[in-house]
Amino acid sequence: MVWTTEELIRVRRALHAMPELALQEYETHRYLLNEISQLNQDWLTIRTVPEVPTAILVRLQGTHPTRTIGYRADMDALPIEEATGLPFSSRHAGVMHACGHDIHMTVGLGILAYFAEQQPKDNLIFFFQPAEEADFGGKHVYDLGVFSGEWRPDEFYGLHDNPQLPTGQIATRPGTLFAGTTEIHVTFTGKGGHAAFPQDSNDAIVAGAAFVSQVQTVVSRNVDPVQGGVVTLGTFQAGTAGNIIAETAHLDGTIRAFTQTNLVNMQQRVRTIAEAIGTMYGVQVDLELIQGGYMPVENDATLAQLMIDYFQADPTVAFADIAPAMTGEDFGFLLQQFPGVMFWLGVGDPDHPLHHAKMSPNEGALAAGVDAMVGFLNYRMEQ
Repeated sequence: MVWTTEELIRVRRALHAMPELALQEYETHRYLLNEISQLNQDWLTIRTVPEVPTAILVRLQGTHPTRTIGYRADMDALPIEEATGLPFSSRHAGVMHACGHDIHMTVGLGILAYFAEQQPKDNLIFFFQPAEEADFGGKHVYDLGVFSGEWRPDEFYGLHDNPQLPTGQIATRPGTLFAGTTEIHVTFTGKGGHAAFPQDSNDAIVAGAAFVSQVQTVVSRNVDPVQGGVVTLGTFQAGTAGNIIAETAHLDGTIRAFTQTNLVNMQQRVRTIAEAIGTMYGVQVDLELIQGGYMPVENDATLAQLMIDYFQADPTVAFADIAPAMTGEDFGFLLQQFPGVMFWLGVGDPDHPLHHAKMSPNEGALAAGVDAMVGFLNYRMEQ
């Protein structure tokens, strides 16, 4: 049977209080395993991954399987000091579930709890994934060959909470839902010196400033305006005093695009600009572009439309169409390997966006998410 709202809230609050950063989710791992161990085990198989020790997979044997369906819930939190003032606030200083992965895990457990009592027709695999916010844990597990043999899903599903949507509302679309992302890390190293003698130095700040200015042309002059993209530089660290020419300048940023083709092209433009600035200003360039598993989240058109048709026909589900977002998500890597769908689940906190220290999801979304996905999976298994 489906967990009650009270049971879902109990689990969510326990998880919210124990946030842990990527690949450090040991307390969360133990808690999830304990909850899973209390479910009916008749058709469950639990698997851990020694190389990624906080990952958990659970396989449910179907009664008359024609396919294996995967469901993913991410586990890690963010390096943010919580400011909600809630009685179940984070017990870990400087770490918070500010992206709602406590919601994701709870909904995943709720769906699993239902099918632990009501054996599914098809095989199901639940993947509790570490390291979504950093270090692309889904790719790590995939690269280890974990999703093979009886553990290979034919299709994969997952959700992301959205505080800007009404509580319990579900939204998705065929095609791209989230952008692919690439981290930018660049250091310009010149020759420091006295501010009074610039001719004897190679100013890293001037080179860094030129880089900031020039990368603004990547989107405006290299990307189809209809398709869009983002290049943002969020940090610029250089210099020690106003009368000293800086020897080094370090900048960090992000590239985002809705297609992998555009993302690769934008990466190349950023690289070309950095190298050209190195030549122009006589500085050494150390550029690192990291995409890892943060591919565009591209929903399978057929499966997404099947989900949309089901939710639109279900009077108990509040469904909405939605435009793609520049949000990044490493579920995009898994959707490059397996057809599947990611969808938004509204959690009704419009004043506090994702990654905000005061974000407080409405817990009424928990049961709505579980009920909607249980209904869809049962429908899917009859297709």
